[in-house]
Amino acid sequence: MQNPFKDTIPFADAIKLSGPVSFNLMFKPAGSLCNLDCHYCYYLDKSEIYGGVEPRMTYDMLEKCIREYIGANDVPEVTFNWHGGEPLVLGLDFYRKAVEYQQKWCGDKIIHNTIQTNGTLLNEDFASFFSDNDFLVGISIDGPEDIHNKYRKDKGGAPTFDKVIRGINLLYRYGVEYNTMTTVNKASEGRGVEVYRFLKQLGTRFMQFMPVVEHVKYPLNASGKPDKKARPFIVDPGTEGARISPWSVNAIAFGKFMCDIFDAWVVEDVGQYFVNLFDCTLANWCGVQPGTCVYAETCGGNSVLEHNGDLYSCDHFVYPRYKVGNIFETPLRELMMSAQQSKFGIDKRGGLPFKCARCKYFFACHGECPKHRFNTTESGETGLNALCDGYFMFFSHVAPYMDKMKELLEQKMAPAGVIPWARMRMLAK
Repeated sequence: MQNPFKDTIPFADAIKLSGPVSFNLMFKPAGSLCNLDCHYCYYLDKSEIYGGVEPRMTYDMLEKCIREYIGANDVPEVTFNWHGGEPLVLGLDFYRKAVEYQQKWCGDKIIHNTIQTNGTLLNEDFASFFSDNDFLVGISIDGPEDIHNKYRKDKGGAPTFDKVIRGINLLYRYGVEYNTMTTVNKASEGRGVEVYRFLKQLGTRFMQFMPVVEHVKYPLNASGKPDKKARPFIVDPGTEGARISPWSVNAIAFGKFMCDIFDAWVVEDVGQYFVNLFDCTLANWCGVQPGTCVYAETCGGNSVLEHNGDLYSCDHFVYPRYKVGNIFETPLRELMMSAQQSKFGIDKRGGLPFKCARCKYFFACHGECPKHRFNTTESGETGLNALCDGYFMFFSHVAPYMDKMKELLEQKMAPAGVIPWARMRMLAK
């Protein structure tokens, strides 16, 4: 049966298209350039798009990007999300210049900055600058030392855990607000509570857990066969010869990982510690927009501006066919409002198999991220999320607690009121 959402647009998107222009971008001033060589990094191979060079955004391009981004948004507050690769490889002077240009072009708008880093290049100068300029710093760390070091190594194959911890300690000393980005991969399966409590000990109150499900293709050796000893390329799932990477998390293992963390969180930490998936689930349970496009009905809120002004529809779809244009040829506002970008966003909803439309948790999941939709349903429909079974497990598990938190919110009470109720429910099991 045909997807009932095909060629339709959600009401919320219709309002958005007719209202004031507002969008977020991920700025990639160093493109895919990075000082690490993480096994599962989907961005390292993007250098092939630009001839294998190490890209760096010029100051002229930086000013143009800042001017156009501020001017294109019809809202009083604008947030710059600096990303990579590793954005700190550009050095502190680059971000001093960025702040200078922001102040030059902001007018009466309020400017915010976030930056996602692997943490290994942080020093006192960076920490002081981030503190003085109110940067929110996202730190990539996968958990305790053995989990983190399994796949997060430097170019020489050396572990990085100690350097990341040193960077986090610097941020703490300088009073810099930081949160954590943690991948859920093969090495972390079965260790959800351990990872969660480790992150709490680091002082982070905002945590994002990102499942790793990647396709790879190995380069060919002299005999024309895949060379399993070489670093594989992370590729589009539709690429001929692509296969699931050995570090990808199993769907059920991912579901259990998040269920285990939820069970610890709901009896101790609601309102004190914030987990992205839990926040988004509660938002969808209450019928409001989640804080990330992954669990929203449509895409388009994670577009990428590369070092040379190329705009791509999404951070996970930086492939030539998803390039929207270049801001030297077409104004940024026009690119973001283009038919191509709008179609990319709506296709998230329109490309789902009918099984998803019938699922009782569709409202909470919305098919998750399209980058994971490469499985087929029992009836042979394409586009099923590879993590579907894990998400169904998670939503089934948390449903009673989400119902209770929704009830509390409807009574104008804080969701943290669920804690004593959850403790009693856990004891009764």
